[in-house]
Amino acid sequence: MVNDPHQRRWRLILGGDKADGIGCPLSDDDRAMDAALGALYDAERGGGLGRSSPKVARWLGDIRRYFPASSVQVMQRDALERLNLTAMLLQPELLQAVEPDVHMVATLVSLGSMIPEETKETARQVVRQVVDQLLARLEQPTRQAISGSLDRAQRNRRPRHNEIDWLRTIRANLKHYQPAHHSIVPEQLIGYGRRQRSHQKEVMLCVDQSGSMAASVVYSSIFAAVMAAIPALATRLVVFDTEVVDLSEQLDDPVELLFGTQLGGGTDIARALGYCRQGITRPTQTTLVLITDLYEGGDARLMLRRAGELIAAGVQLIVLLALSDEGAPGYHKEHAGAFAALGAPTFACTPDQFPELMAVALRGGDLDQWLAAQGIVATPASAEPLR
Repeated sequence: MVNDPHQRRWRLILGGDKADGIGCPLSDDDRAMDAALGALYDAERGGGLGRSSPKVARWLGDIRRYFPASSVQVMQRDALERLNLTAMLLQPELLQAVEPDVHMVATLVSLGSMIPEETKETARQVVRQVVDQLLARLEQPTRQAISGSLDRAQRNRRPRHNEIDWLRTIRANLKHYQPAHHSIVPEQLIGYGRRQRSHQKEVMLCVDQSGSMAASVVYSSIFAAVMAAIPALATRLVVFDTEVVDLSEQLDDPVELLFGTQLGGGTDIARALGYCRQGITRPTQTTLVLITDLYEGGDARLMLRRAGELIAAGVQLIVLLALSDEGAPGYHKEHAGAFAALGAPTFACTPDQFPELMAVALRGGDLDQWLAAQGIVATPASAEPLR
């Protein structure tokens, strides 16, 4: 008799034993799936993965065999959080078995100096794999959206490779199409010359590297590296906890950039804003994106005063409560309302929305209109003083 698929699903969800009120028999593969789930989610009832590396390795192999990649990533994340399985990331043979994702990168970066020497190269390979995936997904949309929004320099008939306007070049050379090769041989390249420093727009990403912002740190680093390669922009990346670190010199290598962060620790937003203010030389040409959940561990009033000074000086200040795929984040609502009251748009967005957000901001577009079109609800301004 074929089992009802709905009963089978409920049997796997309930986990059997005393929790099983169905009595649905399982196939061999289903029992293996049930055991893999039980090792993780029934650990408090006496199961679990223990500290044995072979057992962890077998479990990693089982979940990759029986579950899709998206589920594997969730289970790995749960294993790290529920069972504290840092062994998964501290031994090369186990690290090679994981399904890498943004959260795995964040965990590796947070472990930092704890990673044994023999595992560091494997850890970098895992981080590199995820970075390459993110660049493949986000680099072209970011360059296209931002470059298209900026006022270009004079047309250049001898552009460098990264200055070529491919759309105009293709249009100008359609008559040189070679049917035999199914390609265009361009006789004339059309592009735009590199802007002089004085005409560049300036972008500064100021990123909270406390543990709750881990995914945002990863995505911010990727976007900063991409924007640093756009000639019309001067891009800087600053990360902070209770200290402030300027990583702008490392923007050419996103992997090294990520390992330069120190996830975890406290939060001093006021100090970070003070550092940013000192580094801004052309306020009216600067967009400062503060990426934080606004849980200030320092002086909240000083934080808001410094934010107000930046805005008064002409800086375009945008507060992102999260830059991640997770949706609505937890954040300090009172502080968010206070930033909005100062005139700083305050909201969360996904990585896929970020390129267009920057394009709108850099061309001086209507951010409120863009937010409404995206279905993003910004934090309303609050007139209440901080308590």
